[in-house]
Amino acid sequence: MCGICGISHFGGSVERGTIEAMCASLRHRGPDDHGVHVQGPVGLGAARLSIIDVEGGHQPLCNEVGSIWAVQNGEIYNYAALRADLLRRGHRFTTHGDTEVLVHLYEEYGDDFVQRLHGMFAFALWDAPRQRLLLARDRLGIKPLVYMLHAGRLLWGSEIKAILTAGVPRRVDPAALHDYLSFDYVPGPRTMFDGISKLPAGHLLIWDGDMQVRRYWDVPAKQHDVGHDRGELRAHLRNLLEDAVREAMVSDVSVGAFLSGGLDSSVVVALMSRLAKAPVRTFSVGFRERSYNELPYARMVAERYGTDHHEVIVEPHIEEVIHEIVDHFDEPFADSSAVATYYVAQVARQHVKVALSGDGGDEIFGGYTIYQADRLAHLYRHLPRLLAEGMIPAVVNRLPVSEGKMSWDLKARRFVERARLDPLTAHASWRVIFTEGMKEQLYADGAAACHDSLDLLRAYFDAYPGNDLLNRFLYVDTKVSLVDDMLTKVDRMSMANGLEVRVPLLDHRLVEWMSQVPSSYKVRGLSLKYLFKDVACDLLSRKIVDRRKAGFHVPIPGWIKQELRPLIAEQLSPAAVARQGVFDPHYVRALLDAHQCGRENYSRNIWGLLIFSLWYDRFEMSCR
Repeated sequence: MCGICGISHFGGSVERGTIEAMCASLRHRGPDDHGVHVQGPVGLGAARLSIIDVEGGHQPLCNEVGSIWAVQNGEIYNYAALRADLLRRGHRFTTHGDTEVLVHLYEEYGDDFVQRLHGMFAFALWDAPRQRLLLARDRLGIKPLVYMLHAGRLLWGSEIKAILTAGVPRRVDPAALHDYLSFDYVPGPRTMFDGISKLPAGHLLIWDGDMQVRRYWDVPAKQHDVGHDRGELRAHLRNLLEDAVREAMVSDVSVGAFLSGGLDSSVVVALMSRLAKAPVRTFSVGFRERSYNELPYARMVAERYGTDHHEVIVEPHIEEVIHEIVDHFDEPFADSSAVATYYVAQVARQHVKVALSGDGGDEIFGGYTIYQADRLAHLYRHLPRLLAEGMIPAVVNRLPVSEGKMSWDLKARRFVERARLDPLTAHASWRVIFTEGMKEQLYADGAAACHDSLDLLRAYFDAYPGNDLLNRFLYVDTKVSLVDDMLTKVDRMSMANGLEVRVPLLDHRLVEWMSQVPSSYKVRGLSLKYLFKDVACDLLSRKIVDRRKAGFHVPIPGWIKQELRPLIAEQLSPAAVARQGVFDPHYVRALLDAHQCGRENYSRNIWGLLIFSLWYDRFEMSCR
């Protein structure tokens, strides 16, 4: 695991000092080692967290004659088999790590070598004889890579801060802001910085003075019949899961696991325990607020498998870490579960350098409660209009406002407001924070972006063939929220603590096979993760398998009214909002007043505005 960065400037020179500064900005990602290589029009940098070939895997590194250079962030799980094959073909190695495999694979197979890689990765490869730079990001977008064309130079890095170090303009992208307000994160390929882009998952960027971005992998649409025999499907899924976990455990340092007490992380820990020679180290986070605390379930799994279990209780001192969290995301990111991820990564890093997590299971196996809402919405659309648009909304709108973990009144209101929309719009709207109408009132001077934030989701929905709504929804969520919300959260919060997190449930072979499984084995009726739970029954108690999905929530509503209230009063005061010039101070004040007096639950909206305000000041942004 590393932080990587670089500049390519055809027709000009690259200053070593600039690459050094970019690399230094990423040292939290790689505190063990760092290296820089400058050659002609290109400079490469890497800050290294040593996992494979701890002593000998220094980056950047090259082939035998120094003509091909590479830096990598991530892990190639099948590097040993690839290395053995390349040795048989006559290639010579100077290290025993995974990054050197890249340069020799490229020599042997050209750009298509990326198809042979298993794992999570983002890398840069410089072909000096052809004066050609190749950037790549893994199939599911587990590891990040951002880039910018500026003043004839291509700048790139694992995080936006590396590019900013090179002295580029800092302007807000209004379209990215519009999307952030909808989703609490910025969907790629945009970033909140005008001109800086995310390389999409499963894509290559080729730069030789001209730039080409092309896709090399995608979640396959339905191509073949994997069968309908429940026993055979269960057995095959179990084998794929075991293979994925076994491969993700490859390391020259100790490996642990996040254990939330939910189904996905519990299955990962169960499989790890069956494969490991010693007790697995597990790490969990909890809260004093009982409705948010999942620790009892995590303990059940830890006790069953005899893990070396560690817990942390998050005390309500959020203001002490919120500024650090804002700094590590580089752009506004308001998924509040990042707070819990930060703390669990912090405690894990005290014991291990690598941890496995259960992220990705909801998108691959069908685990989000919004898939239940999608099913109910299909039925709701067939209700008589008098019920669906009159009587039921009237009853729901009389429900008292609550601030608990589930906030059933808010969910019920959203459901009846949006269930009769077209399927994709309804599916996306379950997650929307600020509606288009709210955003029109929020912007200062009435300014608004000229697009609908659902356009990107609709493009993916339309691109996935077939009439199976669930599989199309899974595809949309895998391409957007999985990459730019869930995986971004895990990467930034783990790397903030110098911890590598691996996600075996996103093994691309497992993802490809599950895409061919009939949707009835993912969500059956209102039962989520149907086939996955079938496998889990052999590994976990029914209390874990059958418990209602809880999600990884943190007690933001209470924090907003108590611990964070002084910070909110400062950052979202009319004067502070007016100074930044992005939002209408009167509308922001109205949101705060409605929330504080209990008329509405705007906790997620306020959290998003607070994060944006802190980010705007921290990064000295401009809207011009």
